[in-house]
Amino acid sequence: MVEKSRHSSPIQHGFPHLEMVRQSVTALFRRLSADGVRSYDTSFAPADAAFRPSDDLYLGAHRVASSMVRALRLPDARIVVGFRAMEEAATVELTAGPEYFVEVNDRFRVHRRDLAAALAHEVTHVLLHRLDLRFPTTEANEILTDTAAAYLGAGWLLLDAYREDELTHQKLGYLTPEEFGYVLAKRGRLLGEDLSAWFTSPQAYEAYVRGRALADQDLRRAPLAAADRPARRRYLRDRRAGGAAPGQGAAYRFEEHGRGGGSAGSTECGGGGGLRVSFPCPVCEQRLRLPAYGGAVRARCGLCHTVLECDT
Repeated sequence: MVEKSRHSSPIQHGFPHLEMVRQSVTALFRRLSADGVRSYDTSFAPADAAFRPSDDLYLGAHRVASSMVRALRLPDARIVVGFRAMEEAATVELTAGPEYFVEVNDRFRVHRRDLAAALAHEVTHVLLHRLDLRFPTTEANEILTDTAAAYLGAGWLLLDAYREDELTHQKLGYLTPEEFGYVLAKRGRLLGEDLSAWFTSPQAYEAYVRGRALADQDLRRAPLAAADRPARRRYLRDRRAGGAAPGQGAAYRFEEHGRGGGSAGSTECGGGGGLRVSFPCPVCEQRLRLPAYGGAVRARCGLCHTVLECDT
């Protein structure tokens, strides 16, 4: 896992990996199923991440790692934690198991506050390895790992490890702080969870708020019925264009039914011919396809089972 410190390059902000993050969310739902994702309904508790001053380093690391294994539903996996001088925050050796060796940067011997965050990323690597869920490139797999950690309840620790002020300059993981906030807000909307009070880092909380704002915008994308007036006007203009490419930044696409076929894994709702609009589900990002000019319609995503109020 990558680590940014005051001596490394500046911390990246914004949403440069957003499309890959969204693909990662869809991949999780496809691999685990809607019920499987919802079974991770309890986030990793702050008490399980805490180190007391009197804790033995190795016993404490084993306790935190064992808690992380349980939180990520890997009851038959064992994590052995070691420490050494290294450039990365942590690495894991992926084998057939059941024992996995995680090496952690020596600085966590002293700075134990963020050890659980480093372990969250590495134990999620083990989970994805066992699920046989991977993307083609190393960078994509690391983004998938951070996204999965956050969406399944452990990755809030990675965001809380972000600190950026006059004295401290630190970030763990591959996602930007705002992207972590975005994924955590997506999880919170799905499971009715609010992590606002859990962040100990003020900068992490601010990034969470920025990410949550973007996640809220996903719920107001046309043709969802909750779309705001400007988005609705743009949608109507694009629809009148007879299926032309939508305006910049729009997530929906128009197509003639039967002309190009459906995209892989998309959800088709309704029969008949004519113009169709496809758009991403605001929960799992799988594309849905509905008849345009259908008016007010209720659609059920076939992947995450969310019922969506739409106006096409």
